[in-house]
Amino acid sequence: MPSVSSRRSAIHLAFRLALIIVASLVSLLPASAQTLERIRDRGHLICGATGILPAFSQNIDGRWSGFDVDLCRALAAAIFGDPNLVEFRALNGDSRFVQLQTGAIDIVIRNAPWTVRRDTTFNAQYVTTTFFDGQAFLVPESLGFVSAYELNNVTVCVIDGSEEQQRMRDFFFEIQASYEEVPYEDLEDLGAAYRAGLCNAVTGSGRWLYAIRRALDEPAIHRILPERISKELLGPVVADGDENWFEIVRWTIFAIIDAEELGVTSLNVEQMKAARNPAIRRLLGLQTDFGTPLGLAPTFMTDVIRLVGNYSEIYDRNFGPQTGAALLRGLNSLWGNGGLLYAPPIR
Repeated sequence: MPSVSSRRSAIHLAFRLALIIVASLVSLLPASAQTLERIRDRGHLICGATGILPAFSQNIDGRWSGFDVDLCRALAAAIFGDPNLVEFRALNGDSRFVQLQTGAIDIVIRNAPWTVRRDTTFNAQYVTTTFFDGQAFLVPESLGFVSAYELNNVTVCVIDGSEEQQRMRDFFFEIQASYEEVPYEDLEDLGAAYRAGLCNAVTGSGRWLYAIRRALDEPAIHRILPERISKELLGPVVADGDENWFEIVRWTIFAIIDAEELGVTSLNVEQMKAARNPAIRRLLGLQTDFGTPLGLAPTFMTDVIRLVGNYSEIYDRNFGPQTGAALLRGLNSLWGNGGLLYAPPIR
């Protein structure tokens, strides 16, 4: 029978081995496991965005603007109470996930649609949908089309060999309409060809068609037809492994959506603090503290709304009539207004 001292030695050795195993497992945890702490120590958020996609994100003379850019600023407002404490980095399609995995950036805000491959292959996860999109058609108002199902006897510019080309073929076969393809190699060619009158329609994602339309001399005399013949869900992406950071991003987005539904804006948020509506009081952090468990201020949602605005304000700022190329909300309307946009209640 082993002596007491030998049993103690065995127990001590087992304990040391257990500590080594635990330490090794901890070392394997992704760097993202302390994202909020890393951001605070740095003093600003680092947001990966598309370099040029008008109305979504663009960098003109060092000044970033756009719908996605405003969402990054909303996160900075949630963390610091200051929407300007954010650094933007332009990403291309090949580098966005690598920089996210290594911690070089904290979040990706760009135009990559949500797919199972992107959500499960690159140690990254989509947080929620902030913009619903899909393939559409851009046409001159002079043609008189108000629906994609009316298209007939048209020439259509399209990227050669693309998924959009095959979907367009399937669509025209379905509606039994006559058309002629005008294929090009890249997106920039589509806009140039359409402006030059080499085709009288363009097909592609709604956001790219909007960029083409916005660059035209008279955007108001061109129309993006309302139907979408594919579905594309766009939203922020974070690295796997940090559930708290995931929830911070998600509930910041949900807050701006719920704020629109509740009628809380950057202009009336201070007056709304006197409201008796429990849903508004929870949103503003006056009745229940949802911020502290996330490592944020109890009033972080108030800060976001006050400094950046609700979803409607952000949308109108970037796609509204003052841009000269207004984009109807369509699928991005609130669920109560016939759209797909909704967020869980704050309670």
